[in-house]
Amino acid sequence: MKNYIYLLLIILASCTDVVDVTVPTAEPRLIIEASIDWEKGTEGNNQTIKLSTSTPYFNTTFRAVTGASVKVINTSSMQEFLFTDQNNGNYSTNNFIPIIGQTYRLEVVYNNEAYTATETMVSVPDILQVSQSKEGGLDDSVPEVKVFFQDPEAEDNQYLLRFQEKGDLLPTLFDLDDKFINGNIIDVFFEKFEDEDTNVKEFEQGDVVFIALHGISEKYYNYIKLLIEQNESAGDPFSTIPAPIKGNCVNITDPDNYAFGYFRLTQVVKTTYIFQ
Repeated sequence: MKNYIYLLLIILASCTDVVDVTVPTAEPRLIIEASIDWEKGTEGNNQTIKLSTSTPYFNTTFRAVTGASVKVINTSSMQEFLFTDQNNGNYSTNNFIPIIGQTYRLEVVYNNEAYTATETMVSVPDILQVSQSKEGGLDDSVPEVKVFFQDPEAEDNQYLLRFQEKGDLLPTLFDLDDKFINGNIIDVFFEKFEDEDTNVKEFEQGDVVFIALHGISEKYYNYIKLLIEQNESAGDPFSTIPAPIKGNCVNITDPDNYAFGYFRLTQVVKTTYIFQ
């Protein structure tokens, strides 16, 4: 396969004709990044929701949305939490009250269209231990960091784990369902393999990894699982063609003009590990 790829690159390099690629365009859609994360040990009052609009494929410019109305409502107490426009695409509040098991409704009004979504705040167990090892991973010669936590037996649970090495632009995400491991102590490992082409190196002494364990709803688990699968198959010529994945934000004014993004409420525990 590598020989075939190199040959193809040589052929392309010898071409002098310029090929214009026409990429289909679409009307911009609202993007709602509404992640209400309540870190254990904090009050969870300070929360931010981000609004932007989609851009053409080759355009990397961030299009912040200002002038929208954003609020979250506890559907049991009907208490409203208003998110103030920061004039940069961020809408913030400092008085949110997170309650495990309570259902909340997001309401966004933008360009005279109303968007709404509903989610429930989900709890998360504590992290019992974080350690490093070379056993149990995909390669016994490569060090990995391991996270251990106790899954509650009396309920179905879904999790999102986020690993990000200090200095990395993007995190690595893992989705997990306790369907076949309910009630057990769960360990999840994260390892990196050296790759000269992408300048990725395996972990070594002194490397710092930021770790976050989220308790998530089943609906959000199904959503983020698809996103992770599409991201991992990016660049694979034999993978299925990526398709837009709809979140839970519904346009009740014009259902066809749906928004991208998701409204989630999670409890999260965070820790940092330094390789020895």
